[in-house]
Amino acid sequence: MNSENFLLSEKIVSPSYIRQGSQARRSHEQLIRHLLEQGKCPEEGWSESTIELFLNELAVMDSNNFLGNCGVGEREGRVASSLVARRHYRLIHGIGRSGDIAAIQPKAAGSSLLNKLTNSVVLDILRLTGVRSVASCFVVPMATGMSLTLCFLTLRHRRPNARYIIWPRIDQKSCFKSMITAGFEPVVVENVLEGDELRTDLEAVERKIEELGAENILCVHSTTSCFAPRVPDRLEELSTMCAKNNIPHIVNNAYGVQSSKCMHLIQQGARVGRIDAFVQSLDKNFMVPVGGAIIAGFDEVFVQEISKMYPGRASASPSLDVLITLLTLGASGYKKCLSERKDIYSFLSQELKSLASSHGERLLHTPHNPISLAMSLGGLQAGNDKAVTQLGSMLFTRQVSGARVIPLGKEQTIGGHTFRGFMSHSDSYPCPYLNAASAVGITREDVSACIKRLDKCMRTLKKEANIAGSLSLQTF
Repeated sequence: MNSENFLLSEKIVSPSYIRQGSQARRSHEQLIRHLLEQGKCPEEGWSESTIELFLNELAVMDSNNFLGNCGVGEREGRVASSLVARRHYRLIHGIGRSGDIAAIQPKAAGSSLLNKLTNSVVLDILRLTGVRSVASCFVVPMATGMSLTLCFLTLRHRRPNARYIIWPRIDQKSCFKSMITAGFEPVVVENVLEGDELRTDLEAVERKIEELGAENILCVHSTTSCFAPRVPDRLEELSTMCAKNNIPHIVNNAYGVQSSKCMHLIQQGARVGRIDAFVQSLDKNFMVPVGGAIIAGFDEVFVQEISKMYPGRASASPSLDVLITLLTLGASGYKKCLSERKDIYSFLSQELKSLASSHGERLLHTPHNPISLAMSLGGLQAGNDKAVTQLGSMLFTRQVSGARVIPLGKEQTIGGHTFRGFMSHSDSYPCPYLNAASAVGITREDVSACIKRLDKCMRTLKKEANIAGSLSLQTF
């Protein structure tokens, strides 16, 4: 209620009680005022009642919620189901206009304000997590792969004669398909093995630039967050190389926001060389439903170009989800989640190392990967060629999700390109292995349950292998 309505209420209920209610209301409004003034993630999280009050205030600013509104157009924010309307807090119009996802909608002042505030709060979080010089960003209602495609399509207008994208290999289908979908030819650069780690082959990248000609290369497409034993690309060196040869540089930072190391690499890359844009997933970094990403960069003009390349209006759901989440956590709550993730990474590393040792395996040494770990499965495969893939199936049926089991020799063809040793980021990695990751939101209970079930599965497989071996000897 506004001040006039509070005064009228004093004629019905004791003025002292009404004034108390008015003060309580002002405490909510003060939080909202600070958000509107600063455009930053609040240090402390908001209560659900404050968030719902704020969203309801935004919703009544949209034309579909005007009392007596008479809509005669083809897109008037009509919703048949009240359940759907409540799910979206009656913010139905989405964001942007047909020509620009960042544009203000005349019919939807509330949704437009939601969009601008979300982008501002997310920008604050990117700076807070380590990329302090990032200039601009926006939330796009597409996952990481399609968001990368949007970046490549924007670069096409700047480099119309370019055909190639140089891509240090990472075995993740959407990364590769993002380049093909945009109409470019990926130039796959194999990684080099350093100890257990797979790292960027800088000399091979340089040779490809000389061979193809810088003017024919759309960009270098590098990666930070990845599955061990692949580790983040050497961003500083690649960024310097891109600046030297005047080649754009797009970074796939899919789940790297949760890692101070990945964010530091991006900041350093931009400081010493060139990074045009970096893309990160909403669901992986902020624990929201799949369907959104953040496109960010150090040149506000280029980031605006990307946003204008998006055709048509867009769903507001990803923006709404991440704004609600960050207002709930606050900056301090999100930093606490990141700190807990890092602690559990150490716990997971210790537990996997102990388990590996008990089974005659070892934890692969991948110190440059701050999120993912890998444990060898060489002994398991030696007993039975199918045991490695069988382990993956056993873990899944025992409700261990996310663990990746990588056998040797798998081939996969994507867009006409055949990858040997697919999923291992290498034509011939020395051993099969199992991946596990410590991502934001993981708990110690998750780790303990996984280790216990993994141990049981490996013991079962070894027992079966021993029985099969005994039977074979008896037959002989």
